[in-house]
Amino acid sequence: MKIQQIRNATLVVNYAGKKFLIDPFLADKGTYPPFPNSLRQDQKNPLASLPTSVDNIINHVDAVIVTHLHLDHYDNAAKEALPKDLKMFVQNEEDAKVVRNDGFHDVEVLQEETVFEEVKLIKTKGEHGRGEIVKLAGEVCGVVFKHPTEKTLYVAGDTVWYEAVQEVIETHKTEIIVVNGGDNQFLEGGSLVMGKEDIYEVYKAAPIAIIISVHMEAVNHWTLSREELKSFINEKGISSQVLVPDDGQSYSF
Repeated sequence: MKIQQIRNATLVVNYAGKKFLIDPFLADKGTYPPFPNSLRQDQKNPLASLPTSVDNIINHVDAVIVTHLHLDHYDNAAKEALPKDLKMFVQNEEDAKVVRNDGFHDVEVLQEETVFEEVKLIKTKGEHGRGEIVKLAGEVCGVVFKHPTEKTLYVAGDTVWYEAVQEVIETHKTEIIVVNGGDNQFLEGGSLVMGKEDIYEVYKAAPIAIIISVHMEAVNHWTLSREELKSFINEKGISSQVLVPDDGQSYSF
């Protein structure tokens, strides 16, 4: 497999000969207003430019996976750029209805054992924060990829560390794990996605897996920088297991 970090949670995953685009956030830098009630109210989203052209990102994509419909995972630029006959996977019927209304014709709700072109896609649970903020943040999912010729990949999505994440790791023996690790927060309510201690818990649950932290420094409410995370994993002695890619960077496994 080859995993390319595009920007924020947007990934291109080449897996078992198929190209998957995950959580397409494709607008030009500074297109949207900042998320309210959070840091950097003077900075518009996205904070960073795409590392390559939209055409390069979407060229020859076989399927798109949208873990949830927040703007920084599925935006207007993606709706306009993606071919309307492209296979779109979403987490539930509510999201499917929205995506169909956006003009996409081939929309499928992920199940516990969805199969696409011989690739098994397993929808996983997530919690987009802790406590009351979860109700406001809404439902999210992740996905496990399985194929006989590939290592097992777990894209956790917008979730904090909690028991369901550990259960996925233990159940599926995940070998490559992508976490959303920017510790994004509003001014109150706590972490919406993983912070450095959450990522350390993932490492402790899967000490021989490779962990890739994405969703960093791309939208205004991030609180954990790449440099801070790199310092933390160096202190813990786990920098060979936890990777912190720059936008555009890719890894092959």
